Amino acid sequence: MTTASISKTTQNVYLNRELSWLQFNARVLQEAEDSTVPLIERLRFLGIFSNNLDEFFKVRYATIKRIVEAGKGGRSELGGISASELLEEITKTVIKQQSNSLQILKEIEQELEKENIFIIDETEISESQSKFISEYFIRKVSPALVTIMLSDLDEFPSLKDSAAYLAIKMVMAQADSVENEPRKYALIEIPRLVDRFVVLPDEGNKKYIIMLDDLIRHCLGNIFSIFNYKSISAHMIKITRDAELDIDSDLSRSFLEKISKSVEERSSGDPVRFVYDKSIDENTLRYLMDKMGVDSTDSVIPGGRYHNRRDYMKFPSLGRTDLLYEPKVPLPIPGLQLQGSLLSSIAKKDYLLYTPYQSFAYVVKFLRESALDPRVQSIKITIYRLAEISHIASSLINAAKNGKEVTVQIELQARFDEAANIRYAEKMQKEGVKLIFGVTGLKVHCKACVVQRLEGRKMKRYSFISTGNFNESTARIYTDYTLFTANSKIGKEILKVFDFFEVNYRIKKYRHLIVSPHYTRNALYALIDAEIENHKNGLPSGMKIKLNSLSDFKIIDRLYEASRAGVQIQLIVRGICCLIPGVPGMSENIEVISIVDKFLEHPRMFIFENGGDPKYYISSADFMGRNLDNRVEISCPIYDPDIQQELLDTFEISWNDNVKARIISDKQDNAYRNSSSPKIRSQFKMYDYYLEKLK
Repeated sequence: MTTASISKTTQNVYLNRELSWLQFNARVLQEAEDSTVPLIERLRFLGIFSNNLDEFFKVRYATIKRIVEAGKGGRSELGGISASELLEEITKTVIKQQSNSLQILKEIEQELEKENIFIIDETEISESQSKFISEYFIRKVSPALVTIMLSDLDEFPSLKDSAAYLAIKMVMAQADSVENEPRKYALIEIPRLVDRFVVLPDEGNKKYIIMLDDLIRHCLGNIFSIFNYKSISAHMIKITRDAELDIDSDLSRSFLEKISKSVEERSSGDPVRFVYDKSIDENTLRYLMDKMGVDSTDSVIPGGRYHNRRDYMKFPSLGRTDLLYEPKVPLPIPGLQLQGSLLSSIAKKDYLLYTPYQSFAYVVKFLRESALDPRVQSIKITIYRLAEISHIASSLINAAKNGKEVTVQIELQARFDEAANIRYAEKMQKEGVKLIFGVTGLKVHCKACVVQRLEGRKMKRYSFISTGNFNESTARIYTDYTLFTANSKIGKEILKVFDFFEVNYRIKKYRHLIVSPHYTRNALYALIDAEIENHKNGLPSGMKIKLNSLSDFKIIDRLYEASRAGVQIQLIVRGICCLIPGVPGMSENIEVISIVDKFLEHPRMFIFENGGDPKYYISSADFMGRNLDNRVEISCPIYDPDIQQELLDTFEISWNDNVKARIISDKQDNAYRNSSSPKIRSQFKMYDYYLEKLK
């Protein structure tokens, strides 16, 4: 398909991945702007928007910057735009989004004031508040404060990645006999271990909050009391660094040691973004940029008075439950009791867990029961991201203490969660758990567990396979499917995956699971091609696919081919979508929506019509090159008719969303899907669906 044959409104066959991701983050920002979202939740969406942006610059912007520095154009990999053009477009888009986010923050603060909640700065402090702040500063803030006198250093210090700093300028008094400098510069690092939002004592029915930054500004006289200055100012700056891990080749050190060292060194990676308070004076800004070596390939973004707005994710609730989403208690799975034996129930039939609508406690219970059951011989599990306090890890340690053979494939390079994984890896290793650190050149991203239990003279296998991480914290806010099954063939093939971890040169064959990196791409091609053939032959055809991201050009080409053949394709893609739907002659039979709401949409699920005998899969893999070719992933078939119906039902609920669904198109305007039919907010409807199942 050539560009010339596509509608004139579309310049390329694909949307650029990075710009598509920025449009996803714009959808997050829409949630912060939405007046129907509870006020404090809106602030927290602002925090998510900011946190997402930090990670984007650490990873994606840094990657594009490396392409530019290598002297490469990158057009073929980037969907038709050069790397240097893309850096400019990203910066332009981000500046616009940041400006929008500041306006949204201002509107939210005005709404909070109507609720008698006031976020004040250092110029608005009352006398009684000043006394409280001074005591709080001495007791909590001062011991944690790091203040660096730049004027006294020969070499500018390396600023920590994503830490926020107050850049201090003191204009010295003429009578200063100690130093004959007209001005002094200093940096104060905003301490991460002190709450960013300090709740001040109530005054009547009014609640007051001051940000830690402004509390420090109020106490500048205390901090710099030894200097004879006539004026002092403080403006916030932040630098974001390349987050790529540089793993050394020292053969004498273990992989665990290498990753630990690499994570420590990440804080000194090359700068990729510099954000500053746009009210800072020009001399101070130039001084800082020169000293830090910020250059033309870095994204330099003028911002507001406050950075690290990701901290809004932890904005205090202040006891105002009316300004938060109503909490929903996770539901039980019909027919599967947490009180009895899970393994006995799973032996009789398969069950599907859909968190957070249903309780993640089933996963923990499965492992705790296996740890205690005298007939369980072994447990093998993959781990990608662990919670800070992980019941999963403690259950596996418990199993090892009870003499079970416990094997854990733990991915130490799970980006930004390396520290927690390293800590638990060391702990599990000490307790006798056998650790596998993956396959050279591949990340292990699949989510699977198999338990072998001796029943009579036979070894029975119990398994669970998930679309999401075995992480109690994220299970409360990420939507994910987990299949519990005693299907021996599935369990046997999970064991084959573990064999591959240990003996990488033996490529196993699978009849049920679809496993990356060896089979997923071709399996998807075959499934899509079958839909094309079925449509040509007058048989039922169609695809219903739910993903986090869709960026692989070859898969997109196959979907375009299916569309041109007349196959109807429904896609729900939360984040990146490089496919352009609805283009005559290319993709007119493809519709794409994205849902951003209270929970993070995280499952991957595929339904292929297959001539009237649909095939159902849940998967850990997105349709991205890395998931298909450079990671170990598992797509698991669903054979139970009841669970197949459940997957279809939940897909349809999401597809019919006309409240939080945005239409993905070449316009990239995140237009909401409007409909005259009754309002369907899929995440709320989903909870009602599972509530109804219990009746």
